[in-house]
Amino acid sequence: MQVSVTEAKGQLTELVRRAAAGDEVVITRHGHPAVRLVPIKPIKNEADRRDLILAVRQSALKRRRAGETAARSQDFLYDDDGLPE
Repeated sequence: MQVSVTEAKGQLTELVRRAAAGDEVVITRHGHPAVRLVPIKPIKNEADRRDLILAVRQSALKRRRAGETAARSQDFLYDDDGLPE
């Protein structure tokens, strides 16, 4: 089922119910698919939960970009005494 963002605003409860029941719900923006509603699968045991956390952490590390830290990003605004230039 495809629904525009405008239509989805008025039907969100029904769309969530249908997605939770297994129906594919795609929300479109300007006629193009933008997002898909999918049900969340509960994690039953601690080992699966740890594996998921590890996978998320590894994914985040892969996306990390090299560069200055946030603490150093505005150092050029201050002199050696820490006062604004």
